[in-house]
Amino acid sequence: MRNTSIDLLDHTPRAVVAIGTDYPHGHLLPRHSHRRSQLLYGATGVMQVSTDDGNWVVPPQRAVWIPAGVPHEVLMLGVSTRSLYIEPTAMNAFGSNCQVIGVSPLVRQLLMEAVELPLEYAETERDGVLISLLLHELARSAHLPLHIPLPADNRLLALCQTFLQQPDAHQSPQHWADQLHISLRTFNRLFRQQTLLSFSQWRQRACVVLALARLAADEPVTRIALDFGYESPAAFSTMFRRVLGQAPTAYLEEPKKH
Repeated sequence: MRNTSIDLLDHTPRAVVAIGTDYPHGHLLPRHSHRRSQLLYGATGVMQVSTDDGNWVVPPQRAVWIPAGVPHEVLMLGVSTRSLYIEPTAMNAFGSNCQVIGVSPLVRQLLMEAVELPLEYAETERDGVLISLLLHELARSAHLPLHIPLPADNRLLALCQTFLQQPDAHQSPQHWADQLHISLRTFNRLFRQQTLLSFSQWRQRACVVLALARLAADEPVTRIALDFGYESPAAFSTMFRRVLGQAPTAYLEEPKKH
């Protein structure tokens, strides 16, 4: 199915409903949730997903898992999507948290084919086997560190949100601890309890994820690096490669087919 709403198809008597949708650049899907879990794949462009638990940036040729019932909003930056809406009992490999996953060449082709299937595909024939294989392959997908977790503590949340508006690679945990009027040791313990990351891990993760959205808008690496407080593009690229395993520009390129 193409360019239709899951709300019209939600009660289709199949475990998986596949829908392809093309969005204009900058289109915002307001906060909403689904009865089914959603696997949202961007064939092109970049998606920014926000929930109460944090922010995710989804580069081209990757996908985000959104569990059933999780309220979320999505900013589409030049995106053509392929979505699977999956009955909650049909797949639980990703648990109850959103996450970005890698998409193999096989899964990519299966997703493209899935949106062309009849809505009520024959479950015991070729189409049903294709859907079953797709779910099996998705369960094996690698999880990618493209999530910026947000704390529940309101004081710490305010500092995190300020940082996300103006990232600074040199901000220190002592600076944040001073603003909260607590010791550095107490701050470090609180931060890890609230985000499951150390402050330096969170700071690097935030810079990488925020950079991806700007890179997708064709901003030069040099400008992003200097805006984030890095001494040089090389220093920024080294940090980026440490987190994601590739240079910034390479990460947005279409993965090579195998």
